[in-house]
Amino acid sequence: MLDRPDIMTKKIEGIIPVMITPFTANGVIDYPGLGRLVEWYIDNGSDALFAVCQSSEMQFLSLDERVALAAFVKKAAAGRVPVIASGHVSESLEDQLAELTAIAATGVDAMVLVTNRLDAKREGGAKFIDDLTWLLDRLPKQVPLGLYECPAPYRRLLTDDELKFCASSGRFVILKDVSCELETVKRRVTLTRGTPLAIVNANAAIAFAAMKAGSRGFTGVFTNFHPDLYKWLMTEHADHPALADELSVYLALSAMAEPMGYPKLAKLYHQRLGTFACTDSRAVTFDIHEKFWALDALLDKIVEGTEHYRRRIAAVEASKTYPAPISGTASSRSYR
Repeated sequence: MLDRPDIMTKKIEGIIPVMITPFTANGVIDYPGLGRLVEWYIDNGSDALFAVCQSSEMQFLSLDERVALAAFVKKAAAGRVPVIASGHVSESLEDQLAELTAIAATGVDAMVLVTNRLDAKREGGAKFIDDLTWLLDRLPKQVPLGLYECPAPYRRLLTDDELKFCASSGRFVILKDVSCELETVKRRVTLTRGTPLAIVNANAAIAFAAMKAGSRGFTGVFTNFHPDLYKWLMTEHADHPALADELSVYLALSAMAEPMGYPKLAKLYHQRLGTFACTDSRAVTFDIHEKFWALDALLDKIVEGTEHYRRRIAAVEASKTYPAPISGTASSRSYR
């Protein structure tokens, strides 16, 4: 790793929701609802917030909206958790530099570079490192950076050499890994060992295995439904392996609902919770109930399962606080 005392390297890891953006019925960002959403994330165990990303519908937001979104979340978080943001959606490097510079000025704790923007025309070869170097030379050097293998407009996975280049620079603190392959996650953990760069998996199917293999958290879309369950899985699985295994299956199966109109699906969930009123989305403009039959029934089951595991976890935590007396005494009680 390069010795760069001028670079602030802050840890960005743990459970990191990819934030959704609530809109009003008039089509503008619902900032009161967004403020309640920030509180919900923090109350449910989030370790950081990814404020401007694909889940936030960044490709459908103006630059002014992206900047305002990042600034609002940073202020609302009030230092309780780090806030990271992306927001460069253009093809030309000059336009991307303008976008990223504006995001950096909001004071976010790390700025996340989208890998497919650094090879926008899929040229391959040295294009990624060339484009990245051009930006690194011009971006504010005091702002920690991240990497995001955003699936849109196409998924551009880092090569091992590109990952090592980024890790050795000392400027990157997180990779949102979208490889969806456990062996790739394991290899990347090994390649970045001893550097500030944390590998954080985004795929629910491998979330538990990836955590045990060294992924430093989770940043998948179902952090919009039950970030607290992922937090417990990450921090407590070693003490409760049977419950952790069972929970990991539920989390993986729940996340299979993602293709059913996400992020509008997550907005429907938060409408139920009362976080905000409107489920409108610029990315998903069709009626998700009409396209996906029995959607409300499925959401009911996700809610039911989430509450079931919250009760199970609460019982486990209660048993730590109030251990059962020695078997055979008059006050003996059991815990399940």
